[in-house]
Amino acid sequence: MKPVRRKVLATLAAATALAAATGGTALAQGAYPNKPITIVVAYPAGGDVDVLARMFAEKLAPRLKQSVVVENRTGAAGTIGSAYVARANPDGYTLLLAPNTVAIAPLVLKAGAGASYDVQHDFTPISQIGTQSLFVVVNKGTGITKVSDLVARAKAGKVETYATPGNGSPMHIMGELFNKSAGIKISQVPYRGLAPAIVDVIGGQVPVTYITYGAISQYVGNGSLVPLAVADQKRSPFAPNVPTLAELGYKDVEIGAWQALLGPKGMPADLVRTLNTHVNEILKMPDVVARMATIAVTPSGGEPAVLSKLIAADTARYTKVVKEFGIQAD
Repeated sequence: MKPVRRKVLATLAAATALAAATGGTALAQGAYPNKPITIVVAYPAGGDVDVLARMFAEKLAPRLKQSVVVENRTGAAGTIGSAYVARANPDGYTLLLAPNTVAIAPLVLKAGAGASYDVQHDFTPISQIGTQSLFVVVNKGTGITKVSDLVARAKAGKVETYATPGNGSPMHIMGELFNKSAGIKISQVPYRGLAPAIVDVIGGQVPVTYITYGAISQYVGNGSLVPLAVADQKRSPFAPNVPTLAELGYKDVEIGAWQALLGPKGMPADLVRTLNTHVNEILKMPDVVARMATIAVTPSGGEPAVLSKLIAADTARYTKVVKEFGIQAD
C-alpha cells in the first residue's frame, strides 16, 4: 500500500472512531449551523405563535449566520406540526415554536386522532419564549361591567354561552374552571380559531369569551368589548386596571398561555445551549420586547430545565382537568 493512501485511510479511520465515540455528533456540532434552520409552527400564519416564530427567525438568522425559515404545518389541534418535529433528526435544523396547547392537545384528542407524540419525552426543551394572560371578556352591548353581574345573569339564565377558538383550548379549559368556581353553567360555543370567535362576540351572537388580550386590545380600545377580569396570579401589565379573578373571590381559575422553543428528543447539549443563549439574549432586545407587547406577550426566557418543569406541571394539571370535565377536542 502506498504511503499516501495509507495515511488517508488512517485519517479516515480516526475520524470514524471519533464520530462513534461521540455519538456521531461532534463534527456536526462544530459546524452548526451549515444549512438553513426551519422553525415549525403548527398553526396558521398570522396568529400570535406565527408572529413570534417569524420574529425569532429574523433575529436568529444574523446571529447564527444562516437563514432561518418558518414553516406552517397545521391541523389536528396542532399535533400534525408537533409530531413532525418530534420525529425529525435532532440535529438542530428542525425546531418547534409552540404554545402550551402542545401539552394539552394529546390529552383532549379522540383516540386515533393523530396525537402521535408525548410532550414530556419526545422533545428537547430549549427555552420558554413568553406568557399571555387569559381574560373574561364581554360584548359591551350586554351592559355587563363586572364579573358579579355576569355570574348573576348566568344564574338567572340570561347568559348561556361563551365563545372559544376550539374544543380543548386553554380558553375552553378556563371556561369550565370558571363555571365550577362561580357555580354557574355557561355552555361553550367552539369556533375554528380566535378570529371567528371574536367576530361573533363583537356581533353579539355570543355574549362572552375567554381570550388573550392581544387578540382583542383594539376592540377594547374602541369600546366594542369589555374585559372584566384576568385569570392570572397578578394583574396584567397590558390591562392593569382589570382585576384578577382571585381578587374577586373566584379561586382555582388561574390559567394562561405560554410559548416555547422545542427541538426533537436527543438534541446535543451544546446545540441546546447555543440556541438557549441566543433566545435569552433576543428576549432582552428593546425592539423585541416592544413587538411582543403589541400582541400582549410578556418575555420569559430561562434555562431548558425550567421549561421542562413547566411542561411536566402543566401535563399533570391538565390531565386532571380534562378528565374531570370530560373535555375533548373535535
